[in-house]
This record gives sequence, C-alpha cells and structure tokens, in this order.
Amino acid sequence: MLEHKTEIRVRYADTDQMQFVYNGKYLEYFEVGRTEMMRENNLPYKIIEQNGYRMPVVEAFVKYISPAQYDEILIIETHVEKIPQLKVHIDHIIRSKERKVVIAEGYIELIFIKTDTGKVSRPPQFFIDAIKKFFPDDV
Repeated sequence: MLEHKTEIRVRYADTDQMQFVYNGKYLEYFEVGRTEMMRENNLPYKIIEQNGYRMPVVEAFVKYISPAQYDEILIIETHVEKIPQLKVHIDHIIRSKERKVVIAEGYIELIFIKTDTGKVSRPPQFFIDAIKKFFPDDV
C-alpha cells in the first residue's frame, strides 16, 4: 500500500460563519495530501503532464465526522490500496493532531487522459513503475 501523511494548519480563510472549516475545503485538503504523496514518489503533476497526460477527478466523496477549527493542525492521511487498472482510487482520512479525532474521511477517483487526443487511457507505464514497489504482492 502506498501511504503518505501531510500536516496543514487551518487558515482563518478556510472557516465559515460558524467558525468551522467550510465543507468545500476538505476536497482541497484531499488535493494537498494527494499532491504531496505524488510529489514524494517522483510523480508531481508536472511530470505527468510532461509525459502527455492529465488526471481529472471523476468522482469524490467526503464524510464529515467532526468539525475542524481555525488554527488547528490537521494530518491528512492519503493512501492507495492497489495498483490502478483504469481509475486511480485514493483514500483520505483527515485527523486533528491535537484532539486526536477523525475530522473527515473520503476518497477521490481520477483517470488518465492523453493530452494529445483527449481520450481516456489506462495508467501509463511510468506511473505504474513509480508505484509498484509499494505493492509487492501485485507485481
């Protein structure tokens, strides 16, 4: 399994009138976790795009469990449980570092689209090669 943890501090601009993190921000937090996980594994979006692919989100789900608040430090846990065949399924859990509670959990699904044709593609070999070391049973 491919796993990564990212810490982020809740900014005042992330909160709503109730002084909780606005619900739409959690998808942004998922993106921060996903981007950092990919960057750490030599797969920043820049490299994917230079190789002729884009990765749009095709499905997203968030379950809100406990509200996060201004100035709180959140830990974004991001993991991929299997080598993707077509869609890349990435799970996320957001926890409060101080309160040690789950704030939200959910997932994102992405696909690969070839830049030159605009057509959906299976994950390219360079992507599979970069992550297969985390899945010794699937190789």
